[in-house]
Amino acid sequence: MVTAGLGCAVTATAEPGKDFDLQGFIDNALKAGQKSIEVPRGQYRVTPRHGTHLKFKDLADVTILADGVEMICTTTCRAIGFENCRNVRFKGLTIDYDPLPTTEGRITALAPDKSWAEFAIIEGYPDHKLVERIEIYDPATGELRRTDPGYQDQIDPLGQHRYRITKHKGYRYREAWDTEQVGDILVTINQYPDGAGGHAITSDHCVGLRLEDITLYSSPCFGFVEHRCDGTTYLRCKIDRRPAQTDLVKRGFPRMRSLSADAFHSTEALKGPAIIDCTAKFQGDDCVNIHGSYHFVTASTGNVLRIGVTGRLAIEPGDPVEFLPFSGERPPDAVAKSLEPDGPITEAELAFLKKLSLNPHNKERYLGGQAKFYKLTLDRPTPLPMGSMVCAANRVGNGFQVSGCDFGFNRSRGILIKASHGQVTGNKLTRCWMAAVLVSPEYWWSEAASSCDVVVRDNEIIGCRQPAIKVMAPGGNGKPLPSGTHRDISILNNTLSACPWPNIHVTSTAGLIIQGNRLTATEPKALTPALAQPWVWGTNAPTAVLVENCAQPQIQPLP
Repeated sequence: MVTAGLGCAVTATAEPGKDFDLQGFIDNALKAGQKSIEVPRGQYRVTPRHGTHLKFKDLADVTILADGVEMICTTTCRAIGFENCRNVRFKGLTIDYDPLPTTEGRITALAPDKSWAEFAIIEGYPDHKLVERIEIYDPATGELRRTDPGYQDQIDPLGQHRYRITKHKGYRYREAWDTEQVGDILVTINQYPDGAGGHAITSDHCVGLRLEDITLYSSPCFGFVEHRCDGTTYLRCKIDRRPAQTDLVKRGFPRMRSLSADAFHSTEALKGPAIIDCTAKFQGDDCVNIHGSYHFVTASTGNVLRIGVTGRLAIEPGDPVEFLPFSGERPPDAVAKSLEPDGPITEAELAFLKKLSLNPHNKERYLGGQAKFYKLTLDRPTPLPMGSMVCAANRVGNGFQVSGCDFGFNRSRGILIKASHGQVTGNKLTRCWMAAVLVSPEYWWSEAASSCDVVVRDNEIIGCRQPAIKVMAPGGNGKPLPSGTHRDISILNNTLSACPWPNIHVTSTAGLIIQGNRLTATEPKALTPALAQPWVWGTNAPTAVLVENCAQPQIQPLP
């Protein structure tokens, strides 16, 4: 008998490692009116219901304590889902999968030009249904060997747990990039059953959700992902590779990847998340991404915009709206007065879109006729060139905080911010393959927005392979937008070591302050070759700090 909150006894019928109706255990306590529920300690295999191992909907003012509890997910689908919950606190819990949503193989053969590779699944790893999200690791260092290798989606079975993969059409060998070797460890996605997928922990339309001390060792895709939430807190949550000595299965080589995509991903939050004292390492994409959603502007007539929408319409009447121009200055924000459906895509719009650099999935929805178009009426005239973007400025994650975290060893960015009125402070970021901190809207992904009143302070950044701190604002034409696209950005007292020049690269910002930073004191050519990249900043001379299109920046003189 295990006590689940004050005054309620709930029986735990499972032994450690056995199937356990964890959902039923908690539901029984909730039905009994309990507001504080303690899950019995142990390791439990959980069978999902309707594609989710554990789901909570419409809860309010509830605490669930799962210290000393490990949930083993038995299919490669979502671990936990929170929906429309208010002031819910979930503490503890270690999450892993058996079978894993990833698998590992050792490269056994390579084409002379590395246009194809063969690999054999390592003992202890699954291969039910392999899906391309391939990364290649150096077995000696346990770190990534190279960036995205660019393989086609098809993975061809050769029998006896062996496979062949081929690079995309048009591939050309480049010695500096194509560094994989026979014997390297290849990681990709494993689905069980076929088609099973999703993210580990999701929250939708939740207010004041607190997730504390949760350890996540694997996921089919993202780790923690939230949509349209308000003020989520992630405290001491951990994403990392599971050590071999505690693994669920004896394997022929330790795990190289934790998750297959982002660790913490927030979209369209009313108030952005507070990510405090968390860990995210060895996942397949960004450590943090906080953003809203852009819609495509095809015409501007007075105070009416014609906009294209490839998914759900993310602007509502009464919303303040913000713009990302295709080129030129960012107009002042406006207010959405009304939205009404408009006609289908025109030939002129099709011709324009075909030339744009957009995410292929979104672009295909436009070109294939799946996108919907609307007339967006604003409270004032807003001239915008075709190809600009617009978003709801109140649902981009403003008020965020990322503090005291330990991130890195991932193939992409460390902390990616597209929101305002927030701080990135006191974090440690190690060997991110792209920028450790990036403040930028992303036209390619249609992810909003530009930033105002953001502080990047007291962070330690070690061994990035791109400029460590970047504040960018490219328009749809790919060129930096004018000063004022971002406003009031402060980069203060950060320590950057073994990072290529420029250590700090900022464009398009009014009210920029760069002071008190300790920077890498050498040009890229003096760095370890594995960390350096060729100088890619056009005609600019190499420098530790590069600033473009910024009006009257305050920059502390470099030593």
